[in-house]
Amino acid sequence: MSLWVDKYRPKSLEELTYHSELTNRLKILASSDFPHLLIYGPSGAGKKTRISCLLEELYGQGVRKLKTDVQTFTTPSRKLDITVVSSKYHLEITPNEVGYSDRVVIQEFLKDVAQTKQVDLSIKHDFKVVIIHEADSLSRESQAALRRTMELYMSNVRLILCCKSPSKIIDPIRSRCLLIRVPAPTNDEIIEILSDIAKKENIKLPLKVAKLIADQSNRDLRKAILSFESLYMEYDDLKENIRYKFTDWEEIINDIANKICLQHSPEERAGNNVKCEILEKAAEFEHRSVIGSKAIIHIEAFVINAMYIIGRHKEGLNQNSMDID
Repeated sequence: MSLWVDKYRPKSLEELTYHSELTNRLKILASSDFPHLLIYGPSGAGKKTRISCLLEELYGQGVRKLKTDVQTFTTPSRKLDITVVSSKYHLEITPNEVGYSDRVVIQEFLKDVAQTKQVDLSIKHDFKVVIIHEADSLSRESQAALRRTMELYMSNVRLILCCKSPSKIIDPIRSRCLLIRVPAPTNDEIIEILSDIAKKENIKLPLKVAKLIADQSNRDLRKAILSFESLYMEYDDLKENIRYKFTDWEEIINDIANKICLQHSPEERAGNNVKCEILEKAAEFEHRSVIGSKAIIHIEAFVINAMYIIGRHKEGLNQNSMDID
């Protein structure tokens, strides 16, 4: 029994229900001289689903016959194992599984694939597609190797790079790819999809509950569908006064935020100077989290800086109060 997020995942471009302009663009690409693609967008926006639907548009239902293998690459110091998901027409890898040794995987894997020509004469495209997930986590050395491989061996292969943000992808690779942004769905689009799943499952989903799930999902469709199924499994009868169930990590984050607010109430942050300082720090550490590797470090640094700013402001208020007295 599959999860709803898999059970109701669209299998073709025609089944996609939002971002219709993007869907039409992908149809045109599939019927033309297909380029390398860099597909990016936030988590839960539907990047992998659209890639899967695009592959079906290119090759037909044969791309659904998948197998999973572990491929081994040898370096002077150690052996590297990487999981490869493939069909007759495409391959999917996540090179950052091997950390900074991803350069070896990129060089050897793509070289082997590119030297093998497509043999199925019944299809209109004679190239294979290689999908590289989490491409924004590739090391600079790996990206340089990828650039060289694209120049030397790409007559038989098309690349689809999938990532959250293209900012960490080097310019020579971006210039060789068509960039396609997949925006997060709106809350109304999420509500419509949840309502459609509820009809198919013969479940009564009050609009108020659907709005609650959509609001808490932060426009992450995958999270919204998983939350919907989780709530239904727990309560069975989804009433309007239902309590939304947060994940464990969300509960921890909420607990930390509540503890911060015990010392610093929202009323004490009203000064425009304080707001400007905190916004500046928020922008600074958001930028650092994008170019860095561990977001939690930058989140912690932002919280510490914000609390310092608020504390300094509070001390100033107390000092002014003492002076008046």
